[in-house]
Amino acid sequence: MKDGNLVRLIDNDPDLLETLEQSLRISGFAPEPFASGADALNGLGPDYPGVILSDVRMPEIDGMQLLGKIRNIDPDLPVILMTGHGDIDMAVSAMRNGAWDFITKPVGLDMLVAALRRASQSRALVMENRQLRRVADHVENDVLLLGESDVTAALRQSVLRIAEAGVDVLIEGPTGIGKEYVARAIHRAGPRRSRSFMHVACDVLEESRFALDFLGSDAGHGGASRQTRLPGRLETAHRGTLFLDRVDLLPLPLQAQFLRLIEAREYWSLGAVSARPLHLHVLASTRTDLAQMVEAGTFREDLYYRLSSARINLPPLQKRREDILPYFRSFLRQASVNIGKPVPVLTPAAHAKLTTYDWPGNLRELQRFAELQLLDHEESPESDGPAASKSLASLITSYEARIIAETLTATGGNATQAMKRLQISRKTLYDKVNKHKLQIVKFRLKG
Repeated sequence: MKDGNLVRLIDNDPDLLETLEQSLRISGFAPEPFASGADALNGLGPDYPGVILSDVRMPEIDGMQLLGKIRNIDPDLPVILMTGHGDIDMAVSAMRNGAWDFITKPVGLDMLVAALRRASQSRALVMENRQLRRVADHVENDVLLLGESDVTAALRQSVLRIAEAGVDVLIEGPTGIGKEYVARAIHRAGPRRSRSFMHVACDVLEESRFALDFLGSDAGHGGASRQTRLPGRLETAHRGTLFLDRVDLLPLPLQAQFLRLIEAREYWSLGAVSARPLHLHVLASTRTDLAQMVEAGTFREDLYYRLSSARINLPPLQKRREDILPYFRSFLRQASVNIGKPVPVLTPAAHAKLTTYDWPGNLRELQRFAELQLLDHEESPESDGPAASKSLASLITSYEARIIAETLTATGGNATQAMKRLQISRKTLYDKVNKHKLQIVKFRLKG
């Protein structure tokens, strides 16, 4: 039963309470029956994922008082009140005090179920948004969650669901697209965030050193006079996250080793007398289609299916251009902190490249471009003031520079094509290029 179907059911009439419990269970809910408001408040906190359905007329704490107490615990927790003695004034008062709905008994089951489903959907959305905010707190440096495209919106949801469920996931995408960003976001959003995140670069693993490096040794090393136990990397990663980066480059013998570890959830150190437990959230990344590698016999089919319980595909930046500027701003601010320089004003040439260039190197190339902006520019603070604070002449100059830069970018620095597009003479083009301190050669190199 999903948490979103939880209903804390409160009524001091035992017969009615039992009837409602059975009816709601048949309708797909998970009712939690309580005979009093005081009992229902025990253990109720802002993380409760369900809704409240309560009678109004009850001894000690009635429904209206219960509503007030629940509002103090969590004002977003839906409370549906029902009474056989209700009137318009009571209903109005309940709604003004924050009740989700007010129902007069006897109520038809269809009407009650419909109200509870609406309340449950609302609660699920509240809980999801809260979790996303917590994700943002933990992954403030995870640039991929800051984009504005539909792809990024879906990615945020995937990170949340996978982190909560703890299922293994295969992250697919081209070089430089940020697969490790996603893996770390999943780790920080989940219950293992305080544990180790073990990054394994599969392309540089040595089969001959796997046992000692990963499994460790209980046999001791250092000669007869010095016996030192060597813990392996898996001991550090226990109860944390294992990220197999570029798993498509993992040699077949090591594929078998990792498959055994993942499935057995235990391992034997060299010289150990018993197995050690191994609880890991396993994430893997690939830039190659593993299904095709399975068909070619270069990747184990059983490991492929084990890793791909869930899959996240990251399209290249050129297919979601609305993400480029948010990503760039984040990289620029990160770089400004790291380098210790103020965020510079974005030049027309830089803006033109951001809006027209395809970024074949994806995030890695975009991050490098952001760092170069800090290194190539004079230290001038970013201007956040409104355009109205600038003179008309400066706005026109800035706009002209941007148009010329965009045209040079689009033409790859070809002056002849640029002057034709702008419908100006060659002399005028070069005069304006010099005026705005644009270097045509840079457009040829970067375009």
